[in-house]
Amino acid sequence: MRQPSRLLLAAALCVASLAAGAAEVQVAVAANFSAPMRRIAADFEADTGHKALLSFGSTGAFYAQVRNGAPFQLLLSADDETPARLEKEGAAVAGTRFTYAVGRLVLWSAQPGVVDDKGEVLRKPGDGRIAIANPKLAPYGAAAIEALTALGLLQALQPRFVQGENIAQAFQFAASGNAQLGFVALSQVMVDGRIARGSAWLVPANLHSPIRQDAIVLAPGKDSAAATALAAYLKGEKARAVIRSFGYEL
Repeated sequence: MRQPSRLLLAAALCVASLAAGAAEVQVAVAANFSAPMRRIAADFEADTGHKALLSFGSTGAFYAQVRNGAPFQLLLSADDETPARLEKEGAAVAGTRFTYAVGRLVLWSAQPGVVDDKGEVLRKPGDGRIAIANPKLAPYGAAAIEALTALGLLQALQPRFVQGENIAQAFQFAASGNAQLGFVALSQVMVDGRIARGSAWLVPANLHSPIRQDAIVLAPGKDSAAATALAAYLKGEKARAVIRSFGYEL
């Protein structure tokens, strides 16, 4: 009986050690990365004992909040410009910026058979609304504008736009049927490597600027062990496998 007792004691000591060193980290997460980050945060807590407190929203809104003193310690942006800007302005820790994912834009409908695999539905006559994230705040919205401009369709389709504050709201418009089509993040409609429902067209990457998504430790997280640990965890293979499963490139 001694061996099991020793194993139980060792396990208890391990748990106690993790609890003693556990800390919380306030994380601002781009709306498109909500689903993978929830999964990563759960794994992170189980593996390290640290807890990630997640807030989701548009990158533009997060920038304004950080500059106004919001206590976020880590930012997972939907672009690479915002973290670089915060670093330059002294609102983030120099040298901690890295690309955690490269996003893909899709044209999506909640209804099967509506969107073809070449996006020709955009050229067909119709008056159904098209959901898009605010291009001034959300990089996926900006990418959609770039793609439509490259296709020569922006002027014709713009009157049909219904605009969400961020990519999550744009997705909600399309998912609820309030918009027939929506320009959303691939990660929002992909589960385990496939489109979960509806129909979609993967917008060719050469139609818009790369959606490089950078993370950076913010000034309030400078001395946070949990912030440092989460930044490192995002670079690890376990987190990267989750990121890939949602359709992101690395």
